[in-house]
Amino acid sequence: MVQPQQQQQQHRIYILQFRKGEPEQEVACKVSQPTKGAGRRVMYYYQDYGGGGGGGKNGGKPVQSRAVSLRRFWAMLFLSFLCVGTLFVAPVSFLSFVHTDDGGAEAAAATATAARGGGVFTGPCSAVGNDSLCCDRSSERADICFARGDLRMHSASSSFLLVSGNSTAAAEEERIRPYTRKWEANVMATIDEVRLRRVLAGDSAAAAHCDVRHDVPAVLFSTGGYTGNVYHEFNDGILPLFVTANHLRRRVVFVILEYHDWWITKYGDVVSQLSAFPPIDFTADRRVHCFPEVIAGLRIHGELTVDPSKTPEGKSIADFRRLLDDAYRGRIEFLDNLELRRNNKQRHRHRRGAGVVVPGAPPRHTSSRHELRRPRLVIVSRTGSRVIENEADVVALAADVGFDVRVIRPDRTTELCKIYKELNASDAMVGVHGAAMTHFLFMRPGKVFIQVVPLGTDWAAGAYYGEPAARMGLRYVGYKILPEESSLSREYPTGDPVLMDPAGVAQRGWDVTKKVYLDRQNVRLDLARFREELVKAHQYLADGRHRRQREAM
Repeated sequence: MVQPQQQQQQHRIYILQFRKGEPEQEVACKVSQPTKGAGRRVMYYYQDYGGGGGGGKNGGKPVQSRAVSLRRFWAMLFLSFLCVGTLFVAPVSFLSFVHTDDGGAEAAAATATAARGGGVFTGPCSAVGNDSLCCDRSSERADICFARGDLRMHSASSSFLLVSGNSTAAAEEERIRPYTRKWEANVMATIDEVRLRRVLAGDSAAAAHCDVRHDVPAVLFSTGGYTGNVYHEFNDGILPLFVTANHLRRRVVFVILEYHDWWITKYGDVVSQLSAFPPIDFTADRRVHCFPEVIAGLRIHGELTVDPSKTPEGKSIADFRRLLDDAYRGRIEFLDNLELRRNNKQRHRHRRGAGVVVPGAPPRHTSSRHELRRPRLVIVSRTGSRVIENEADVVALAADVGFDVRVIRPDRTTELCKIYKELNASDAMVGVHGAAMTHFLFMRPGKVFIQVVPLGTDWAAGAYYGEPAARMGLRYVGYKILPEESSLSREYPTGDPVLMDPAGVAQRGWDVTKKVYLDRQNVRLDLARFREELVKAHQYLADGRHRRQREAM
């Protein structure tokens, strides 16, 4: 029996509720969820109260604005007529910014196809008609296939079946391994292969009827391969997923090969910004899911980057950063409140111990003037290899230069949101080349990223992290260590090729490079030399702060 994913009919009710507030407040909106299966959603437009912290002369009461601008009045009035008018004239798929779980199948498919053919993707598969499939294999990084029509997921045969009503259409089959490292044969051999097959309606293969019917496209990708390494999780997965699916505005279902519960837990906040629906485990879910369109594989633009010229709507890495902000905002607010309650509890316990019980003071929203002048520097600490052996001295040095220094030691179990919270609030990040440098994506443009570059890692440090960071708007500094700053100087004699000619050693192969320079090397920074970079970074940040202050005057 078919389990429809969406209701076949919907009603929209728009309630306008205006509240007086501060002039700078913007009109916000929220959507109430349908209850008991009702196909209705209610959108409220409202303006929030200003102030509200209990402080100030209004004591937390609504601020009564003395004058409402004429422009705002007419804007509100126009919004009222717009919303009411849509009740009578708008089709179901209109105003798609109100997400609903019903209707809009053809609109979603048309959006996807138009995005591919809208002057952005002009190569193979730039336009895919109904009842057809097409694969673009022109990229050296990844293949991607498209199919439109009556598509049925059949995981038992590792297939998506395109059931065609055209009796004259020839049988057709395409195969794809939906992972974005096409040029690496060894890793691609570990990725499951999926078939896209065109079959006739009367064919025995088409006998599998829909158990779950979706009216939005599916995007198929794999979380196998190098998943488990944070660099590859972002570079090979999350960023290509953003590039491929963001223009669908969450009206897409993700179908995942090599599905991992831990991956969903780790990246669920981000994934939910790209899809409004639960992901499907392709291998474990044996139900027949039916879709109007399937995109198998992901597009990738390069190392940790988004090329606006190749995205349907001109999206860039800045848009990806905004998506991360949206993904983690709620969790960060929760963590902040949790920390505040914990601090208040400790303060209260301390006062009780002193024999005095005093209500906790309201949180201070600003630090002292001296603290405000100290930009925050986060050191991403490593364990195992490529460790900063004199890390404590580096921390003291950075504090002496004028930084408020934090040290974080992320591992596979660290909640990603906590790393994001720390780095998003930072002014500078320091770390030794490695996968954890991927977290520069969590920094705001205009901040400073200092990557310590051990011997033998020059190219990788620049290509994988330095260049993408600069494209994102960070001030990138590659601190290339000298041979005497490497622990290898204690293993090899002065003048040895390992110390003096890492590029020549690298020609012996990746295994040698990994064994010598990645797995067995630590660093001991020359504090006088490193201080110069910290001073430059501090001055750059101070100049930027002064410039913004002048512009605000």
